[in-house]
Amino acid sequence: MLRITDARTGEPTDATPARRGLTRVEAHVPRPDTTGLRVLLVADVLVRALEISGTPVWTVLTGTEGRAELRARATALGIRPFEDERDSGSGLGEAQVLRVCAPESGAVDSAGEDDGAERDEAASGLRVEVAPADADSGVADDDERASALRLALLACPRRDPLRLDEAALTDAEDTLRRWRGAVATWATRPSGPIPDPVRQQLRAAWEDDLDVPAVLAVLRKVETSGTVPDGARFETYAYADRLLGLELTRDIGRETLA
Repeated sequence: MLRITDARTGEPTDATPARRGLTRVEAHVPRPDTTGLRVLLVADVLVRALEISGTPVWTVLTGTEGRAELRARATALGIRPFEDERDSGSGLGEAQVLRVCAPESGAVDSAGEDDGAERDEAASGLRVEVAPADADSGVADDDERASALRLALLACPRRDPLRLDEAALTDAEDTLRRWRGAVATWATRPSGPIPDPVRQQLRAAWEDDLDVPAVLAVLRKVETSGTVPDGARFETYAYADRLLGLELTRDIGRETLA
């Protein structure tokens, strides 16, 4: 079961309650900057993890200036749409609320209001904090390199501040190119199941406070493993990509790989 550290208490808590029901994931993004994009990306991966476990999820975006700009950048990054808070209504009887935000962000609405009712509502859910992120000029703005930016943002623990430079983005591009090429090659080999220890390592990683860097570390071990057959490597990468959203199977069937 996915457990998330509640930033208010510092204690790991089940992301879904014992009474299985609708879980609301609310991304609080004050501005469409690199930090805001990182917050929304963590919320996207959190939603994917919940859906893999069969949890019904309702996604909401709050507190955003420049919403159109944020949505355009999020789409390029492969982040699935979140509903606008004012269009989504309330009172759907969600069993759990997970609020994803930067440390300085409060649970305010899109108009910047923060009344007592809002504070009471915020107290009822888990707070998932994401450290600030910054990027050198031009690094986070090139849609042609959006997948590499997604990987670079995911590769750092979400509670660690992050500074992206050209070298980090180039390294992410190289990793994606290598993995996509390898997956396309492995797809031509006889299929094989994901080894149970590998599946358990992947699930243990993302269910432990959504530890995406640990998921990436498992993939790196599988890539160079001398015991995992190619067909099982393919299945492993395709399975992990349900969480990562990196389009690792994109180059399957292409005659010429980048």
